[in-house]
Amino acid sequence: MDKISIIAEAGVNHNGDLEKALLLIETAAHAGADYVKFQTFCTEELVSASADLADYQKRNMGDSVSQLEMLKKLEIPLEWYPQLIQHCQDLGIKFLSTGFDRDSVQFLLQFNPDFIKIPSGEVTNFDFLQFVGSCGKRVVLSTGMSTMEEVKAAVRVLIESGMSISDLVILHCHTEYPTEFSDVNLLAMRAIADELGVEVGYSDHTNGIEVSIAAVALGAVLIEKHFTLDKGLEGPDHKASLDQNELNQLVTSIRNVSAAISGTGVKEPTAVERKNILIARRSLFAKRNLSSGDIVSKEDLTALRPGSGISPMSWNILVGKKCKRNIQVGEMLNFDDFE
Repeated sequence: MDKISIIAEAGVNHNGDLEKALLLIETAAHAGADYVKFQTFCTEELVSASADLADYQKRNMGDSVSQLEMLKKLEIPLEWYPQLIQHCQDLGIKFLSTGFDRDSVQFLLQFNPDFIKIPSGEVTNFDFLQFVGSCGKRVVLSTGMSTMEEVKAAVRVLIESGMSISDLVILHCHTEYPTEFSDVNLLAMRAIADELGVEVGYSDHTNGIEVSIAAVALGAVLIEKHFTLDKGLEGPDHKASLDQNELNQLVTSIRNVSAAISGTGVKEPTAVERKNILIARRSLFAKRNLSSGDIVSKEDLTALRPGSGISPMSWNILVGKKCKRNIQVGEMLNFDDFE
């Protein structure tokens, strides 16, 4: 990717309410995110009636509903999509949605997304991976709950299905909401990059914004982070999401860190820094009065600003030289003053 991309993950935080979905788009656009992303799925194609809630979902939702009942209420009706996409276009932010099944991905392809997002739960879904790899699109693969061997196996399926490795970004991820900092294992992101030779990013489920910023410093080209209109809303993901102010801070911080780590990597003064060299550095000055013919000793010299004279790095070169003229204490020295 040409720059670090930021996905503001609205996910299912619309709570089945179109107005909330539109407000989420506005919030992400105002923050300056590159994408706002939702989730597209047919509940019956995703979970069975016996599927239990995850522990974090039970904490947030209670355990009186099944996963199927919870997700059914969070499906985005197909008739919403034109309005959501138009709202994104009006506000200058790109629309994305994660498809969780073949039909959902096929539906989303009509909107020509920049890439297909594969969620962590589908890393071992062979048929789904094979289909996505054949779509001719860039792919972003989340890898929560995965071993390196599982990630490699998923990549092999994608490549064997027709996708180029250069069109793949792999996101390190930890599937717990929120993720404890001690569980992040952010160096695994670098391990993925090194072992598979791919661009990498981070799908962040921690509280706060620090880990996303650290991931950028470690080479992430894409950051994905959940956000919400209100952490107090009912739903599985609100409590582990950023609020509006935090999302603003995340985007600003990533842009700043991205600028700070760009550059050549060569240690040299920048153009704007050079003007300060004469002001901040020192030159050699006479520490006492010297007469013509005196031999300079170490005690005759001092280093003072500005840096427009002899560099103090030449201190030992002057020691032992003979003065060609009388020099007053406090005078800046020149090589022409000595023989």
